[in-house]
Amino acid sequence: MNVSPERPINIISPDRAKLGQPLSGSPTGAPPTLERFAYDNRIVRDFGVATIIWGIIGMVIGVLIASQLFAPAANLGNQYTTFGRIRPLHTNAVIFAFVGNAIFMGVYYSLQRLCKARMFSDLLSKVHFWGWQAIIVAAVATLPLGLTTSHEYAELEWPIDIAITVIWVVFGVNMFGTIIKRRERHLYVAIWFYIATFVTVAVLHIVNSFEMPVSLFKSYYVYAGVQDALVQWWYGHNAVAFFLTTPYLGMMYYFLPKMAGRPIYSYKLSILHFWALIFIYIWAGPHHLLYNSVPDWAQSLGVVFSVMLIAPSWGGMINGLLTLRGAWDKVREDAILKFMVVGLTAYGMATFEGPMLALKNVNAIAHFTDWVVAHVHVGALGWNGFLTFAILYWLIPRLYKTPLYSKKLLNAHFWIGTLGILFYAIPMYVSGFLQGMMWKQFTPDGLLKYPNFLETTLQLLPLHMMRAFGGVLYLTGAIMMGYNLFKTMATGTLVANEPAEAPALEAIYVPTGQDTYWHRWIERKPMPLLVGSLVVILIGTMVELIPTFMVNSNVPTIASVMPYTALEVEGRDLYIREGCVNCHSQMVRPFRSETERYGEYSKAGEFVYDHPFLWGSKRIGPDLHRVGGKYPNAWHFHHMHEPVSMSPGSIMPPYPWLLTQKLDVHLTTKKLRALRSVGVPYTDQAIANAPADLQTQAKTISTDLAANGINVQPDREIVALIAYLQRLGTDIKK
Repeated sequence: MNVSPERPINIISPDRAKLGQPLSGSPTGAPPTLERFAYDNRIVRDFGVATIIWGIIGMVIGVLIASQLFAPAANLGNQYTTFGRIRPLHTNAVIFAFVGNAIFMGVYYSLQRLCKARMFSDLLSKVHFWGWQAIIVAAVATLPLGLTTSHEYAELEWPIDIAITVIWVVFGVNMFGTIIKRRERHLYVAIWFYIATFVTVAVLHIVNSFEMPVSLFKSYYVYAGVQDALVQWWYGHNAVAFFLTTPYLGMMYYFLPKMAGRPIYSYKLSILHFWALIFIYIWAGPHHLLYNSVPDWAQSLGVVFSVMLIAPSWGGMINGLLTLRGAWDKVREDAILKFMVVGLTAYGMATFEGPMLALKNVNAIAHFTDWVVAHVHVGALGWNGFLTFAILYWLIPRLYKTPLYSKKLLNAHFWIGTLGILFYAIPMYVSGFLQGMMWKQFTPDGLLKYPNFLETTLQLLPLHMMRAFGGVLYLTGAIMMGYNLFKTMATGTLVANEPAEAPALEAIYVPTGQDTYWHRWIERKPMPLLVGSLVVILIGTMVELIPTFMVNSNVPTIASVMPYTALEVEGRDLYIREGCVNCHSQMVRPFRSETERYGEYSKAGEFVYDHPFLWGSKRIGPDLHRVGGKYPNAWHFHHMHEPVSMSPGSIMPPYPWLLTQKLDVHLTTKKLRALRSVGVPYTDQAIANAPADLQTQAKTISTDLAANGINVQPDREIVALIAYLQRLGTDIKK
């Protein structure tokens, strides 16, 4: 039976299946008593406005960092706007500010109507809204300052992580409170996805945020090396799955039928889609770590479950697109539905390409390249962006009871946005394939054809210019949308409390023998649905993570690998502060092309003292795991001061502040104590002697630089960074 939102399954008989037909109130057929209440539209509007504002801000930063990859001057000459520092600001802005606010906008609107109830608490709604905006502002304030954990999509430091947990609980209490006091017995499919999103994001965030604080804005992850990598990409991949995908699928199941005026294509397909998706998705994280220093069994699990993901993912896309069957004339005329169609198509493309990239022979070429950037942005710009735009265009006029200000601007936005996606994605696909093949190409004599990494970089500059142009187009469309929607608000009046009425839940009666489909029971029970979702996602989580932590042979140690010295710890923290991991990997994979270029391939045991791991996910610059001892100290000094002096044509920005800023060592002893508490074997003597040992090593480097005509004080940041870079990959050298 087909299902339509707001009056889904609790239909007494097939002849009552029309939307809005009254239900029998009791076994005697007495008319139900209607309860009057009001939907809270103000909170929906607030999240909608935040979505528009933060979306534009995040896209502006995206255009800036795209420009920095072919025009180093776009780094603006100061330490707070370099690519390494503001790239995580861009990802956090578009994921948690733009998409996050859009999720809450869609959930708060649809949940009230699907439950026939106002949100559980207006106060909790306000706390949720302002708390979430405060978290975003905290990210804006801290990330450019270099206060980061370096975990991708989880860069915020521990006090902000705690704030995220608190606000997420506030959201959950408000959501489940609304579900419990609902006047609609059946929980429509959108609510299933909302529940799974809530519980899974909570598990992901808590497990990934186990950190040992050193100070208010400095911590070290409890996990190290291989374990940290597995936890991070279990989190990172499933942040995409359960923050960028499942809540949007829930919104698709609600808003698409409303926009099209048609019921969702298949109720049974939605059941298969939901349970298969949340079960399979959680296993796929290790496909980000293929050919890396993680156990083969974990890599194999990631590949197998990634390929399996095609089925449920395409099941959702097909269910959405087939909902529009018979309504294509309306699609041709309605740009809002066009946004939905392109968004669903982008979802289908991204969820087909993801499993393909998880195949080892494809991953061997694509990993660390712009191919992955293209893949991610097809999903982000097409799926998340276009669905958000469609929902905003559909919602705002209804909240303000007024027509959209300009349909011409709406249509123009659709075409400009679509061109923006094409100009962004196609050059990045070409760039990624070009990178992968150039890195691996050998001459007939068996030598690397392009031994200098910079040769590849220079070939990509025109493609990066095209990508930035695509970003400008997409941003232009978003600005047009903002103007269109704010003008729409100005011409109407917000219906802050929208009147509604519905019979109380207790009045709904289903005769014996009706409605016997097995899945109906759980569709009416929010807590079993919550527990079921939790159990389903915990199965894969435990299978992947527990063996890595409990079986020592999964992460073999190497006797020659020793903890970092105090100066190297400080240098590593500077490396993290400057966001070097956003451009450089520290993972030499076991390919001839990589061992010829970089040196011996990386071993799991080399990373046992790395809190956090720094393997990276993109090579804008060369891999650094074997850079220790490759160049003299003077080379590193000049390279950080003026990169083009060592690498003509380099797009890396200069870091002159490292040469002048004094190294802050007041936390050094505390850092070593914190690292010991998470497993690094520093002795009491080593910790007590840390300040003196730091000064001794720093003076050695400063003296060596002076011998090469470079006068720099041993207490400058550049000295610590050089110490760390010179240590990388040297523990296993004979």
